[in-house]
Order: sequence, then C-alpha cells, then structure tokens
Amino acid sequence: MSDELKRMLEQVHTGITTFDFEGKETPCIVIDAKKYENIRAKVEGQPFAVNTDLNILQDGLGNVFVEVVLTFSIGNISEKYLVNAKTDLQFFETLAQTSMFVLNSPESQYGKDNVIAIQLPRPEKAHDALEIIKSALVPKNQ
Repeated sequence: MSDELKRMLEQVHTGITTFDFEGKETPCIVIDAKKYENIRAKVEGQPFAVNTDLNILQDGLGNVFVEVVLTFSIGNISEKYLVNAKTDLQFFETLAQTSMFVLNSPESQYGKDNVIAIQLPRPEKAHDALEIIKSALVPKNQ
C-alpha cells in the first residue's frame, strides 16, 4: 500500500451512512455534536444555500475517494469530508436517487430529531459523479 493511499485512508470521515428519512432512504454525514450545534446555531431560522462540491480522487487501481466540500452562504461555514467510495458506495447511490443529504449529530436519533437537510441544486451532478465513481472503482490494469 502506498504512503499516499495510507494517508487518504487515515483522513476518511467515519460518519458516512444512510437512514430512513420521512420514508425515503437518505444519505447522511454524521458530524461531531459540537460542530453540528455550531452550524445549526448559525443557520437555523434563516434562508441559506449550500454550495456542494464532489471532488473525485482516484488512483487507477480501484481506490476512489470523494472530497465533499460544503460552503454555506451564511455563517462563514465551510466543511470538508473525505469519503471512501469503495466502502461507502451506497451513500453516493442514494445521493444520486434523492439529490439531497443530511448532516446529523451522533447524539440525534436518525429521522426523529432535527437534521440539516441539503438539497443539491443540480441533481445530474450526483448522477455524473456516481458514474465516474463506479468507473473508477474498476482497476484500470485488468
């Protein structure tokens, strides 16, 4: 295993999951409770938008990571989460279906407490990203 791959694996965010949200399987990024409360305090009750970038990093050997970058329009909030697409492919498959994901706290009950829901303004980007991810998961030297 290369040093770069080890470094990437060490940086992967562990709170990637999906859950039933109002009857629909929904991708979720579980973040530190304090960070979650800080974000909620800055955006709650106000209209806001979130620019969401999915930066796909691949090595040609079937290892694919996606850097999810969130930039909120208010509160000077910018967050970055590295996702291992090999182990969390369902997150991206569900994202392509729903065009939304949620941020949640580990102290919240999934689907029961308030979540920060983020709608993707261009659903086709999630579909495009999923296709790139699936293609990149197949090693190129086989």
